[in-house]
Amino acid sequence: MLIEMSIRGLTIDPATNMPIVVLRDVDNQRALPIWVGPVEANAIALQVENVMLPRPMTHDLIRNVLQDLGAVLRRVLITDLQDGTFFAYLEIVRDGDVLLVDARPSDALALSLRTSAPIFVESSVLDRAKSTDVSSDQTDSDRLQQWLESLDPDDLGYKM
Repeated sequence: MLIEMSIRGLTIDPATNMPIVVLRDVDNQRALPIWVGPVEANAIALQVENVMLPRPMTHDLIRNVLQDLGAVLRRVLITDLQDGTFFAYLEIVRDGDVLLVDARPSDALALSLRTSAPIFVESSVLDRAKSTDVSSDQTDSDRLQQWLESLDPDDLGYKM
């Protein structure tokens, strides 16, 4: 089953200093943290903050190509979690044809912000993400998971 989620903000993992994109479902019942690289976090943050750059970044380029080809990013699908790695697809529609394009979740999320495409996560991914080991120390992992699940949007560095 697919659960609609949205980007609620960016924060930093206090244990690793890596950026985290925090997704929340529309009912604010479930959170999904996705660790991303600094470059990808920057691309997301620039869009969240509506920063206009003089030249298009890669995600802007992809949005422009889709538009020029008459295609639409219908939605982003986060479909799997294997060995701590999330897997995503771009569901693109052009002339009635649907194309699924494999993408890193961070790129898919950055593109969804630029196209206003909704984000959907498989419920099995949400269930498995709860048990994902996010650090080598299980106590730190549990504490971080509890902290992420209790996050309020006002606690995040960037808010939607």
